[in-house]
Amino acid sequence: MEKIGFIGLGIMGKPMALNLMKAGYQVQILEASGAAKTLIDAGAEAFSSSKSLAAAADIVITILPDSPEVEAVVLGENGVLEGIKAGSLFIDMSTIAPSTAKNLYDQMMEKNVEALDAPVSGGQVGAESGNLSIMVGGNEKAFNRALPLFEIMGKSAVLIGSAGAGQTTKACNQMIVGMTIQAVAEAFALAKKADVNLVKMREALLGGFAQSRILDLHGQRIIDDNFKPGFKTKLHRKDMNIALQAGKEFSVPLQGTAQVAANMDALLGMGNGELDHSALYVLVAKLSGIE
Repeated sequence: MEKIGFIGLGIMGKPMALNLMKAGYQVQILEASGAAKTLIDAGAEAFSSSKSLAAAADIVITILPDSPEVEAVVLGENGVLEGIKAGSLFIDMSTIAPSTAKNLYDQMMEKNVEALDAPVSGGQVGAESGNLSIMVGGNEKAFNRALPLFEIMGKSAVLIGSAGAGQTTKACNQMIVGMTIQAVAEAFALAKKADVNLVKMREALLGGFAQSRILDLHGQRIIDDNFKPGFKTKLHRKDMNIALQAGKEFSVPLQGTAQVAANMDALLGMGNGELDHSALYVLVAKLSGIE
């Protein structure tokens, strides 16, 4: 089995790395990461820098908050690019700008390293259960090499196209998710203000054309008043900004995306950026005078 260097042990990365270890892969991590002890106790090997980790790994995976963090870890001093060996595979599973993904691909190719952009969807629950949807940009040879890992971390992995295509697809995913959460939030606020039983409404809607995973999961979150983050509002706001930037680049008006992004800005202004993105309901409820 190939050795896996894994950088980014947050809400998503930690369970993804653990799932690889449970499948028998030797996983290497950074000793300074917050979840290092958990992974080390499970058998991971710790390294002091991204450079030394990359030098010891056959495949390097990163999953970090945004483009600047990925660029710092990969391209910065003592970064992945300095240590990674020719013939290795680099997989970025963060959600970042497509232009950044293309730049990383070009930089890796100069060192004879294949690269994939492979952002994921499914949230913390999907990461823990190994049921993520993985959207991949890169070439088929690299995709086939990564596929055994993707099959452990996700329920589906699709090679979309060349470098950057995975990130563009993820931006589209986040647009649809964000606007659907907004629709659910507005519907539940209207129903609550009208004294409609939310439990019964959710049950009825799940049996009809409005049925969706978002209505199922986030409708229940609203009913339970549970906005503990599976995916933080501030991170989804970052993703919507990536989509809006792509819209400007290709002259596509993204009016619904812009409105949801503005509502997320309002949530951040209220100090609720750490809440789950289903907290769009919190904003609608406040504007509606719902206690």
